[in-house]
Amino acid sequence: MIRRLCIVGVGLIGGSLARALREAGYVDEIVGSSRRAGHLQEAVDLGVIDRYDTDPAKAVAGADMVFVSVPLGAMRAVFERIGPALSPGAVVTDGGSAKASVVRDLDAALGRVPDWFVPGHPIAGTERSGVAASFPELYRGRRVILTPTAQTAPEATAKVRAMWEAAGAQVNTMSVEHHDEVLAATSHLPHMLAFALVESLARMAEQREIFEYAAGGFRDFTRIASSDPTMWRDICLANRDALLHALDRFETDLRVLRDAVDRHDDETLQRIFTEAKRARDAFNDPAESSQD
Repeated sequence: MIRRLCIVGVGLIGGSLARALREAGYVDEIVGSSRRAGHLQEAVDLGVIDRYDTDPAKAVAGADMVFVSVPLGAMRAVFERIGPALSPGAVVTDGGSAKASVVRDLDAALGRVPDWFVPGHPIAGTERSGVAASFPELYRGRRVILTPTAQTAPEATAKVRAMWEAAGAQVNTMSVEHHDEVLAATSHLPHMLAFALVESLARMAEQREIFEYAAGGFRDFTRIASSDPTMWRDICLANRDALLHALDRFETDLRVLRDAVDRHDDETLQRIFTEAKRARDAFNDPAESSQD
């Protein structure tokens, strides 16, 4: 059980965690914090949090669990504010999509990586943002990756794991470096491709007609291009090296596909499409199963 949970950044991710834990009866009190009082009052009115403070140092006072759910570019400033204000025994975790940058920011903010910090990343979300978009089932059956550092206390990791499991998530652990490599390929790269495709088509002279006749495949593939631009800008910069590696590899594969089309190479096209279909058919996404 969590006696007092503080969520710094009460949007889709933080708000959905609050809703899930409240629904599970796993938390007694939820305190929110962000820069905008109006946004936090909306969270109170929706029943997502119990109270709030725009000063994160005051918001974390007395909390035994703190979840930092802000854009990666804001992590260091938050750590600088909350670090000295934490209560003894408090555990802090985050929801950042790149982990090495978060650990670096914590080290820069406090001059060390404390044993109470458990880097984490819920692999869940929608293209929508804001606390009004939050819902308690967001993490049900979805994966959450924890990347404890060499300094992280095992009991802190256990508390964060228990919290996410109470929210309905499946929890895995891996190293910070491995996480960033995997997510660059499976999450960050697809978002870059979706953003690039929509922006490219939007610049074409026949823009209106192109989008008017877009089929279901276009909508499915580009849905994530409606995601928060600021958040994804920060992710690109934070996970730069791993993302560049993924982009370079994809660029090489795309060139093979282009050459096959240019040469009328039906065998290569058939092979690529067949292997891709086989791999995609074997992919089991709980979110898709729940929508069938």
